[in-house]
Parts: sequence; C-alpha cells; structure tokens
Amino acid sequence: MTATTDGSTGALPPRAPSASDATAEKTTAPARRTATAVAEDTAEAARRATARATDYLLSVQDPAGWWKGDLETNVTMDAEDLLLRQFLGISDPRTTEAAARHIRGKQRTDGTWATFHGGPGELSTTIEAYVALRLAGDATDAPHMAAASAWIREQGGVAASRVFTRIWLALFGWWKWEDLPQLPPELIFFPKWFPLNIYDFGCWARQTIVPLTIVSAKRPVRPAPFALDELHTDPCRPDPPRPLAPAISWDGVFQRLDKALRVYHKVALRKLRRTAMRSAARWIIERQENDGCWGGIQPPAVYSIIALHLLGYDLDHPVLREGLASLDRFAVRREDGSRMIEACQSPVWDTCLATIALADAGLPADHPQLVKAADWMLAEQIDRPGDWSVKRPQLPPGGWGFEFHNDNYPDIDDTAEVVLALRRVKHPDPQRVAAAVDRAVRWNFGMQSRDGGWGAFDVDNTSPFPNRLPFCDFGEVIDPPSADVTAHVVEMLAEVGRTHDPRTRRGIAWLLAEQEPSGAWFGRWGTNYVYGTGSVLPALAAAGIPASHPAVRRAVGWLERVQNDDGGWGEDQRSYAEPEAWAGRGASTASQTAWALMALLAAGERDSEAVRRGVRYLAATQREDGSWDEPYFTGTGFPWDFSINYHLYRQVFPLTALGRYVNGGPAGAPVGA
Repeated sequence: MTATTDGSTGALPPRAPSASDATAEKTTAPARRTATAVAEDTAEAARRATARATDYLLSVQDPAGWWKGDLETNVTMDAEDLLLRQFLGISDPRTTEAAARHIRGKQRTDGTWATFHGGPGELSTTIEAYVALRLAGDATDAPHMAAASAWIREQGGVAASRVFTRIWLALFGWWKWEDLPQLPPELIFFPKWFPLNIYDFGCWARQTIVPLTIVSAKRPVRPAPFALDELHTDPCRPDPPRPLAPAISWDGVFQRLDKALRVYHKVALRKLRRTAMRSAARWIIERQENDGCWGGIQPPAVYSIIALHLLGYDLDHPVLREGLASLDRFAVRREDGSRMIEACQSPVWDTCLATIALADAGLPADHPQLVKAADWMLAEQIDRPGDWSVKRPQLPPGGWGFEFHNDNYPDIDDTAEVVLALRRVKHPDPQRVAAAVDRAVRWNFGMQSRDGGWGAFDVDNTSPFPNRLPFCDFGEVIDPPSADVTAHVVEMLAEVGRTHDPRTRRGIAWLLAEQEPSGAWFGRWGTNYVYGTGSVLPALAAAGIPASHPAVRRAVGWLERVQNDDGGWGEDQRSYAEPEAWAGRGASTASQTAWALMALLAAGERDSEAVRRGVRYLAATQREDGSWDEPYFTGTGFPWDFSINYHLYRQVFPLTALGRYVNGGPAGAPVGA
C-alpha cells in the first residue's frame, strides 16, 4: 500500500512500462508524432519550466543572501514544546492553542498521528499528541480524543511506547522513573577509548544523552494537571516486566547491564554523582551556541534546559534565558493561527543547494544574487574546533554547519555542497573563495573514515554498542559512513581536481562496494534508494567513471524499472522498514523525480525515454508561479523513525535537474573563479 494525498492509503503505484511496451510505443510513434518532435517539445517544456523556476527561487531569497524553507517533521516537536512549558511553569494560552490547532490539523481519520504524510499511525507520536491536546483543554470524550485513546490502548498503551515518550510522562508522574532504562551521569567520565563513552554516540545523540543523564539521575516529578489512566491497557495493574534476552546475546548483556545500573543508582556515591552532574552541566554550557541553542536542533536544547534547571539554574539565568529564546525561533506561525515547531533549520544547506540549482539552470555566474549568497556562505565557514576534533585534534577547522548557528558540529555533507556551490559563482574576490575552498577540502579529507567513506559529522563513529542500550530505542545513535555523504564529498573532490588523490580513489571504491544487488544505493539522509542513487551517479561521473561501467548500468536499469506510469519517481518512507516492498516505490514527487533525473543525466541518458518522461512530469506538475507542491516527506533524520519534509527540496532539485537537462550538465567552476 502507498499513501495518497489525503493521508489515506491506496494501491501501490504501478511499475514503469516494460521494455516491450516501450518498443510498441516506438513502433507506432511515427503514425502519431515523430520522435524528433517529441524531443523538441520536451526540450521546450523544460526551458519554460526552468525559466519559471529560476524566477521563483530568486524571489524567495532573503535580503541577507540565504534561502531557508520550512523543515517539517511531526507533531512530537509541538507536543514536547508544550510539555516543556508545562514543566517549567511558563505555559500561556495563546501559544498552547496555536500549537494545539496545528496538532489537531495533523490527526488522521482513525484518530492517530503519523510521522510522515500518508504514513501509518505511530504509537509514541499519538500518545504525545494526545497529551498535548489534553494540556490544551480537549476533553477525553471528544470524538477525536476518544478515537486516539482507544487506538493507543489497542497498541499496548503507554507501556509499549518508546523510552523518550515515557521520560516525558515520568516528568509529571504519569510513568515511574524506576521503570525506565538507566543512563548514569558518570558516563561523562568515560575516556574516549572506553566503550560507550559519549563520543561513541553520533553528535545529535551525544547532545541529547548528556543532559538526559542529569534528568535520569534527578528523577523529577512535577504535579500532573490530570490523570492519564485512559492510556493504559489496565491502569489498575502494573505492567508486566519485559522478558530478558539470552545472556549470551548482546541484547541480553545490555539488558543485564541496565539492571546493574538500577542497583548502582541506589548506592551511587553522592559526591561522585554530584561531580558527574557538574561536569555534565559544564559540558552542556560549553556547547551552547551564540544564539542560545544547542547544536542548532530542538531536542538537545529542550533537554539541556530541563537538566540545567534541575541543577538550580533559574529561568532568568543568561544560559536558560537565551536557550528559551532560541526555542521561539524554531516556531513557524501560519496564517490560520497555528504554530509549527521545526526540529531544526537548514539555511546553509538550502542556500548551497539553491546556488547550485540557479547556476546549473544557466543564471550568470556573477549574478548579484549568487554573489550575495556566496558572501553569506563564506561568512558562515567555521574557524574553530568542535567535537569532531576529539578524534582529529591536529586537523585545522574549515567546515560548514547546517544551521544558522552550529559551530560545534559542522558537517561533512554541507561542507562538500558549499564548495560545489562556491565553485559555481564568479566572486569579485576569487582569492577569498579559493582560500575558503582549500580549508574545506583539507577538513573534508581529514574527516574520512578508515574504511574510505564519510559520515555526516564524525570520523569512525561506528561503535556497535550504543545501539544496544535499552535507553536507545529510537532513531540512529551512531554516524557511520553513508553513500549519499560519501558521494557528495567525492563529487566535490573531483570538482576541485583531486580525482586521482588516493583518498578520493578510496572513496570511489567504497561507493562501488556499497551498491545494492538491485543496482541502487541506500540513502541515509534522503528517501531513500532514489536519493542514494541520485547522489552517487553524479559523483561517479564527476570522478571519471564511464557511463558504460557495470555499476552505472545496473543503477540505470533500476531507475528505469521503478519509474512510475506518470513519468515521475517516488519512494515512500516505508522503504527503510520494508525495502523489498517499497524500495523505489511511492507516489511521484518533484524532488525524487529530480534525483532520478540527475542520476540518469550523469549516466549519459539524456536522450532516453525515461529522462524525457521525467522531464515532462516536472513540467506538467509545475505550478503557475514556478514552484512545485510536495506534501510527501522525502528527507530523513533517522531512517524510518524520524522523517523530514524539506519545503525547499521541491524547488531546488527540480530546477537543478531541468537546468542540467537544458544546459547539458553541472555548471562547474566559472572562468576566473
């Protein structure tokens, strides 16, 4: 089943026509129209669509030079914002009602909430949304609330929800702290070579886990404004303990470790625990960004504020005052009075992708708006060490973050794409650009993992242990190399003339080894195999891998097989959980169609029928103002667990693909840059 535009489910989109169908169509084509006429019409439609899309994208640039689309996730962001305000005693009716209006608007007809458009109901998300609406005053017997609570009970109730949901409930006495997995603050003392030290976790998990060790140790309970008995399968009886895995298994080992930590919590030396919590607090405060946030993402900021407040920091303390102010900047207010919380903001990522799209669409390299974008990106380059330097202490900085403020956690993916963007702009100070590019290339080279690939934020962040912790039952908590990030780095290195560097060759070899049997590549940060393949083929082409290479031909064959009847491509988020059923399958979207086209164009397929059909799909679905609509989620925070709808993806990637179709390929570095 796949999602329809109204959030229901329907039949899977049909496969692309078979080769025999295509042959029959070609045979009868002369009776209708010549192939040349079809090609000319397609090219003309692409030119018109490119011009409209260029005008639209230029019109939405900020005067400061950056672009940023909304970053839409799911209603847990909104629910947890309300729970935080309730916990701190700073709730206000206007904010609560605006958030509740957004949450109500995302409820499905069966009473549940999903984590992506058209997806199935998800238990923890539904529980958090339900509790948030109760905070807003919605009655338990209201039809939408009764439907939600009934579904929650059918799925096992609160006891079946993830750990993070039960932590939020424990803050108000709706769940018992002693029934949660343990995470002691003494973790902060583990040296970096010791298993389960904080640097074994991906940076997003690290920033969340450190404050949560304080919360876990303090076990606060604030008075609950109401009971939640209706969310338990049997509120009169305790939930039965979950059975232990065999002791000889890793899961069994970590379950027994958790039991040992429960005992340790009762006997922990008070002085040692206080010292650990002070060290954790110092770690948190040192990583607060200039805008008051932590890591430029909402969840670590929320938990850091709670942890520091529990340690005695009042709400007027500069650290908490600025932290709370930063959270308000994650709010997107709609015309209908609703309020959506972004989990993160993506101006650097959006700006470099928009610059690439406009340059590849044929905008002059010295266009004032491209120069302004380049100036803004140059000013965002990070010139001080962050957490990445724990494993690379001698490596000079030179990366870019994802957000407005995130100097502690520049990422490899953004850095590669910013370099590709800067190389497309003819800047009046080419030496400044060259120096920035050199620093970025050196930093990206230094962040290569031992196996030849690149992760998003860290080097060799591949420990198998963090994922085994009972506490870590949601999302990815490590940051191993991925095909999409590695591809972007390889493409960037080829662009700057480092194709034959041994480190680049290792990256290429890693990519070739990671190809799936189907011919696709897995997409870690975009959905999914279409994104991975759309990233890798342009990189291989830039690095000189010929279109005749077997890996390229297998990828082309896969893309042709999964093309939809309407000419587009789509892939549902369920391909992460059920790849055999969903890989490359889903309703067509503008962004995923663009990724497939970028891959096929890089593979030399410009004159293929698959490309022409894809181009015609983009041209036909473009709106009058030059934009595209896309309710589906095609981005990924954690595969399957946390999905993202980047609202600018539907603009930048179609323009990139159309521009490359019209102009013959990526723009490359302009003369004199």
